[in-house]
Amino acid sequence: MKNKKTILVTGGAGFIGSHLCEKLLNQGSRVICLDNFFTGARKNIKHFLKNKDFKLIKSDIARPIKLKEKIDEIYNLACPASPIHYQKDPVETVRTNVLGAINTLELAKKLKAKVFQASTSEIYGDPLEHPQKETYFGNVNCLSPRACYDEGKRCAETLFMDYHRQYGVNIAIMRIHNTYGPRMALDDGRVVSNFIVQTLKNRPITVYGDGKQTRSFMYIDDLIEAIIKLMAKKNFIGPINVGNPNEMKIIDLAKRIVKLTGSRNKLVYNSLPQDDPQRRKPDISLAKKVLAWQPKVNLEDGLKKTIEYFRQII
Repeated sequence: MKNKKTILVTGGAGFIGSHLCEKLLNQGSRVICLDNFFTGARKNIKHFLKNKDFKLIKSDIARPIKLKEKIDEIYNLACPASPIHYQKDPVETVRTNVLGAINTLELAKKLKAKVFQASTSEIYGDPLEHPQKETYFGNVNCLSPRACYDEGKRCAETLFMDYHRQYGVNIAIMRIHNTYGPRMALDDGRVVSNFIVQTLKNRPITVYGDGKQTRSFMYIDDLIEAIIKLMAKKNFIGPINVGNPNEMKIIDLAKRIVKLTGSRNKLVYNSLPQDDPQRRKPDISLAKKVLAWQPKVNLEDGLKKTIEYFRQII
């Protein structure tokens, strides 16, 4: 291909990153995957390793990025995204978010490459506004055990905006809401993977709190489509919410997964983690207007595909 792009994906061996690498390769781009494998996994990218257009670099995003290639686009997805993983080493999580953003932005500035920041619904904290619009500043406890991720992502957004204003770096910021699908880690502690793994292993299903807290679940294919659309959009930097606005209670999700797996697992209730958001529902009006995007995969179809993936690896 004459005008083939060369694209860097940090965190490219992770759940979202590996799906993005696959999509970009299928579109005919050269892809460089940078990952330190803290939460990423080689099995997620092993089917790309023989592809001449795919290159793997094992490195930490918190260190300066040194590449010989000319890069056209950068997608920054490098950071543990589940509470179990990002609280395991909270100082490193902050370093990944803050130094990782600086290193990514410095590379983008040097190479004049467009750069994407994978932000998160967690920047809204335990929201007092419902549903959450991009104009909402959030309700975040900076002293919470969750703050290493929440505040780290908020600082990363600040850095992206300041590099854009001060240096003219071409940026795109997306606030990603709860996403699920194949290649989620078995031990990531997120609610969809937790419930599926527990049912398939015939273990009690752990519900935190009374299960009445809500989330909105987006299938991975819908997210990847939105990321590609945002990076292709000219003269728009975000931030922009991307998620599925169909809100549901955690207890109802558990019951849905039990039904789909045909299990008879019992539900057990544990105390709610500190500062765990009570409600979460994105307002995606901006994504509909600017990107002509909205999720297509319904929850039942997405869960069936995810359950089948976990059946194969357990």
